Amino acid sequence: MEKVALLKCEDYDVKLIEEKLREGFNLLGGDKFLKELIPYNKKVLLKPNMLSIEEAGSPVITNFNVFEAVIRIIKDYTSDISFGDSPGFGDPLKAAERSGFLNIAKKYDVKFEDFKDSIHVKLDESILCKSWTIAKAPYEADVLITLPKLKTHAMAYYTGAIKNQFGCVPGSLKATWHTRMPNANNFCKMLLDLNTLVNTNFAILDGIIAMEGNGPKSGTPKKMNTLIMGKSLSAVDSTAVRLIGYDNPLDIPLLKEAYDQNWGEVLPKNIELLGQSIEDMKVSDFQLCRKAGSFYFISPAVTNFLRDLIAPDPSLIEEKCIGCGRCKEVCPEKSRVIKMIKDKDKNIPTWNMKECIRCFCCQELCPCGAIELKYSTLGKILKMNKR
Repeated sequence: MEKVALLKCEDYDVKLIEEKLREGFNLLGGDKFLKELIPYNKKVLLKPNMLSIEEAGSPVITNFNVFEAVIRIIKDYTSDISFGDSPGFGDPLKAAERSGFLNIAKKYDVKFEDFKDSIHVKLDESILCKSWTIAKAPYEADVLITLPKLKTHAMAYYTGAIKNQFGCVPGSLKATWHTRMPNANNFCKMLLDLNTLVNTNFAILDGIIAMEGNGPKSGTPKKMNTLIMGKSLSAVDSTAVRLIGYDNPLDIPLLKEAYDQNWGEVLPKNIELLGQSIEDMKVSDFQLCRKAGSFYFISPAVTNFLRDLIAPDPSLIEEKCIGCGRCKEVCPEKSRVIKMIKDKDKNIPTWNMKECIRCFCCQELCPCGAIELKYSTLGKILKMNKR
């Protein structure tokens, strides 16, 4: 049985967060637990969520005070601490500066890794993906602690502890994975293999203010007052999705794959919650991005047919679009899917849905929230029936 600490934290005050995190570590085993997690002076890398270049305190990224509170605790066990990420769009250094992470890192002599240095490695005991080009820093760290943000996600329904390590894939190679893995189930298997590859050791999920609706970038901030901690990433994510309205964690495709592959604990009966209860922390009015799990069919032809029939499409909110063309830049399929056309005084995107792999990178990285999900009539009916 996996242990997960579920904590109530109502403010982003760094001293309060530190107090709550220390409480969580005490619930998990205290100093003995921390010494086993972080052997003396081992190389620790912190992996916050820096999806894009965002202002400090933005609900799109891990809060800088959570980052600082974690550093305050682990510096008692090692002086060799670094942090890094590879944003979906934009320069990692600028993202680290704008987010407030870099100033805090300098304060505590924590090294910044931009994840541009890569290494080619094999994962022999993989579920699906054996060959990798991965950022060198997370791969070579002795201990990798992930600091995800609790958010909705257009493709994955929810993003948290497991998916946060997609940022360990350098720069534009992330788009390559979307092209290689257009099947959502295979993409989930790839994420599980990725976490096995970098050996993610521990998760501290920032849900003090989460994101609902059109996540992971253009949704709405939602106060959740939640911190979730644990060694099992799947158990942490399973706990998080139950708080936001997925009563069955297997409704989340990534957690369904983790369960099917026996990768980690997912079912509530196999997770021991310490601290708060789900009933005390659950939010009843959380606006989900997608309402239920995926179809699982043996025949790829049937799967593709139903995907085209019921899966949501990216849809433009034209009044919000500024014509920047980022959607086309980040699309793994480039001009095969997205073309920019002249409309009055600006260029706007149009999609070729026959070629679209529905990775929703365009929606995820739109700087002004001008892209949302649009369901077909049948898709809307099925979505309603899943509620």
